[in-house]
Amino acid sequence: MGFPEGAAVAGVVSRLDGLVTRLSDLPGAGVLTVVAAVAVGVVVANFLVRLIGRPVARRVSRQSVAQTIVRGVRAGTIGIALLVGLSAAGFRFADLLLGTAVFSAVIGIILAPLVGNFINGVFILADQPFEIGDMIELEDGTTGFVEDITIRYTKIFTLDNTFLVVPNGTMRERDVTNFSAEDERTRRSIDVLVTYESDIPEARRLVERAARDCDAVVDGGPDIRIGVARYMAGPDCRLHEFGDNGVLLRLRYWVKKPYKLAKVQSDVNTRIRERFADADVEMAYPHRHLVFDDTSGVARVDADSAAAHGDADAAAGASRSAAAVSEGGATDAETSDGSADRDADNADR
Repeated sequence: MGFPEGAAVAGVVSRLDGLVTRLSDLPGAGVLTVVAAVAVGVVVANFLVRLIGRPVARRVSRQSVAQTIVRGVRAGTIGIALLVGLSAAGFRFADLLLGTAVFSAVIGIILAPLVGNFINGVFILADQPFEIGDMIELEDGTTGFVEDITIRYTKIFTLDNTFLVVPNGTMRERDVTNFSAEDERTRRSIDVLVTYESDIPEARRLVERAARDCDAVVDGGPDIRIGVARYMAGPDCRLHEFGDNGVLLRLRYWVKKPYKLAKVQSDVNTRIRERFADADVEMAYPHRHLVFDDTSGVARVDADSAAAHGDADAAAGASRSAAAVSEGGATDAETSDGSADRDADNADR
């Protein structure tokens, strides 16, 4: 009974081989084989991503690394399917290696930036200077949230509601300020210049009160620790220095969230201005005092004398003009007389 079944199976296999042979003889069969293999690879890759996605996310604490692993599995599965399809289509990899050896220099020049971005992407993922969701600021002042970190680039969602894609090669060379690395509380400072005649203790108290009245400012609590240093959590205004035009007060305060630093600073400045208006405190600004002594001379300005002086100058100018005209007329007359004398002499001759 086993022999007839084996013969039947062998017959089916032979028919399938004949079908594959006839299909391989069709025009474009190799391309269809590669496309089919890639399609199968995409399906398998999606299945693997759904299978390992959650376990990887639970085991890997960093979201960027977890996403990189999942992307690597997807790309590797599709790449293997592509190689299998090429092999089934009769593609000879020895020819590919020979062609790569011939054009290695050109390919190296073209792929050098891409390879550099890949290497720098690995360093960024390993060094962990920032993570997805962190608020960062670039050296040119661009501020935003890290939206995605890949092997090739870093995507930043700026506060201006735009996307900024920075290659990892460039990203690693820039100075990046991370506002969300450990503690989102950010310290800011404001300088206020008041006059020497102002009530300095009252000015310091008003400045601190202006900062405490802002909801986004840390009002107090335990000291904030940064490394081995500890800083007062509440607003602190101190006499910084004695300037040329007044006393410089420096306010230092902590903002709870770094997302609206400019708005918080504007609110604190507005409240400082309002409280100074109702107190014995005046903001200083540059003054210039002009001192006249015995060596400075005397400058007298009289409107009537100036007008008279102006009239006299006008009259003098008119006299000079009339004299010039008279002098010109006399000159013309003398010229005419001289011409007449020369004409008479010529007649006599």
